Amino acid sequence: MNFLRRIFSSRILPSWIILLCDAGLTVFSVFVAFMLRYSPQEMDVRGPELLMAVGVILVFNLVYFRAFKTYSNVLRLSSFMDVLHISAALAVSFFSTMLVDLIGRYGAQFVLVDNGVLVISFVVMFVFMTLMRMTIKTLYDALNEDRVQTCNTFVYGTKLAGVNLAKAIRTARPNKFHLKGFVADDPALRNKVMMGVNVYLNDDNLIKHIRENNVEAIIVSPAKADQLKHTDLADRLLDENVSIYLAPNITDDWQGVQNAQQIRQVQIEDLLGRDPIHINLQKIGSHLEGKRVLITGAAGSIGSEIMRQVALFNPYQLILVDQAETPLHDIRLELRAKWSALEAPTIVADITNARRMEEIFAEYRPDYVFHAAAYKHVPMMEDNVSEAIQNNVLGTKIVADLSVKYGVKRFVMISTDKAVNPSNVMGCSKRICEIYVQALAKKIQQDQSAPTQFITTRFGNVLGSNGSVIPLFRQQIERGGPVTVTHPDIIRYFMTIPEACQLVLEAGSMGNGGEIFIFDMGQPVKILDLANKMIRLSGRTDIKVEFTGLRHGEKLYEELLATKENTKPTSHDKIMIANVREYDFEDVKDDIERLIQASYDFDSMAIVARMKDLVPEFKSLNSQYSILDKA
Repeated sequence: MNFLRRIFSSRILPSWIILLCDAGLTVFSVFVAFMLRYSPQEMDVRGPELLMAVGVILVFNLVYFRAFKTYSNVLRLSSFMDVLHISAALAVSFFSTMLVDLIGRYGAQFVLVDNGVLVISFVVMFVFMTLMRMTIKTLYDALNEDRVQTCNTFVYGTKLAGVNLAKAIRTARPNKFHLKGFVADDPALRNKVMMGVNVYLNDDNLIKHIRENNVEAIIVSPAKADQLKHTDLADRLLDENVSIYLAPNITDDWQGVQNAQQIRQVQIEDLLGRDPIHINLQKIGSHLEGKRVLITGAAGSIGSEIMRQVALFNPYQLILVDQAETPLHDIRLELRAKWSALEAPTIVADITNARRMEEIFAEYRPDYVFHAAAYKHVPMMEDNVSEAIQNNVLGTKIVADLSVKYGVKRFVMISTDKAVNPSNVMGCSKRICEIYVQALAKKIQQDQSAPTQFITTRFGNVLGSNGSVIPLFRQQIERGGPVTVTHPDIIRYFMTIPEACQLVLEAGSMGNGGEIFIFDMGQPVKILDLANKMIRLSGRTDIKVEFTGLRHGEKLYEELLATKENTKPTSHDKIMIANVREYDFEDVKDDIERLIQASYDFDSMAIVARMKDLVPEFKSLNSQYSILDKA
């Protein structure tokens, strides 16, 4: 056994060993054919004929084995194609031997070998050479599979992708998964066998089959990934402590040995993701191609993704502005690696520095502005009111005013669902930004003083953004808990960063100026359910959930529309236009300038009082500023 382990511990058996085995099988097959064709008495006088047949057939076999490269393949990865190569090599060798025999019979009155012997010998050769490869493949798998480290696994998917996936996990080394069965949705596959294992239906009996086979993991093929999002399959598996893995998209050149390591454990983002969003690429491209595009907050979660998506539309120039030096440096490195030909200056600047921002606008003259820079964390802004006004409100006013002054064609501002009936300083600051931008858009449309079209986009939480709940829960789970949830009934809307930014681009291309676009965020997610699912996905059973109470200004739920608002549809089914109350620009301008000046006195209570005057629907929740609402 140790001798076999030493041989088969090598990932690739040397070609000369395979050729030597095939040559031995050739000699053995001819001998067997003679034994089957002739009696022992006849064999005594057919020794010279046997040696002659062995010599000729062996020479031809070796020649055609080389021509068809039958011994160059990796035997542990043997497939039907290898069998075809052996068949072709033996067939050509057979006909070559027959040709020599025919020439000998009719040309030199010499018989090389009986036709019956010839047929038998090549049939035996084919059988034994095929069996040899199957045996080596089986021995390799058996001797190299580490059953201590591997886990019993089902593959969900029985079509080509699922079969290729099963082949990949069987041949991959180190071996992590031990194939125990397939899971299918087609009732016609009930009680069928594939690759030597049973096929089970995704029905009420699936959990019973998982228990019977001691299944610890299930790998979902790409074709079945949507089943995790739209059915209760993931919950059923997690309840049984079955780990869920996702396979990469398998292409024609996908090689299991090299790519089986791409199989990854499912993440919470995979379960919360929704159907793909389709956007009008042609329309977006017509707006962005060959244009100068400025992005504020370019190093943040939303700004950096907007940068990536805009870069695909071949802009003339990307001007990336952020005050965070290190993340902006990372963006610069990414640009060099992926879009080295794109001119993309990365500028460290504060949007509240009006002189610095004017220098940038004067130098680069952007056609398009995506304004994503903002302070966004609710508890932080509740404690830092002056900074919320100076960064969010003043910064937006400066960038918007400069867009008008320098003839920017389109200004797209990123807002939030927290601006709807705001209950905290951050949400109210963003609502004030919306008010200013919309009033400014109305003014320049009326007096035709500038070509700039102002677009506002609102959406909820994005999965995986900096400081969001999912990265926080992930860190808490890695530390061993507890996972902290503010309230057992709190819910939030979620959207992936790429799809949110796709909708931002789409809305930016369809607006006429002054609209506030809201996005269809789908169904809200209960944060407690999210936390429990992430704990189960981690495989940990010792992590507890703790409730910490609602934070200052935090709602149990976020609204995408204020109660006085209604919506009208657009050409995109995921985007709607909010009908909101309009403000007079001169009044708004004066109120906002007074608010900004008040922010430099750092009197939080006085600042919030001014915010409530400007946005009457702003009602503080769980906050020290609630006293202003009572007054």
